[in-house]
Amino acid sequence: MKKTDNCNTCQISLVEEGSVRFPCPKCGEAIGRCQACRVLGNLYECQCGFVGP
Repeated sequence: MKKTDNCNTCQISLVEEGSVRFPCPKCGEAIGRCQACRVLGNLYECQCGFVGP
């Protein structure tokens, strides 16, 4: 898994507490989520096409 430094949804840097990085359930590519997008349930899309909340 390649490290990601930005939120996949809003592109903000993942430096704040509550940000997470995890592998895509479909392809294993790194996905980053900032705290705000996680709390709001904003959708993200991986390069492989997987979409999650």
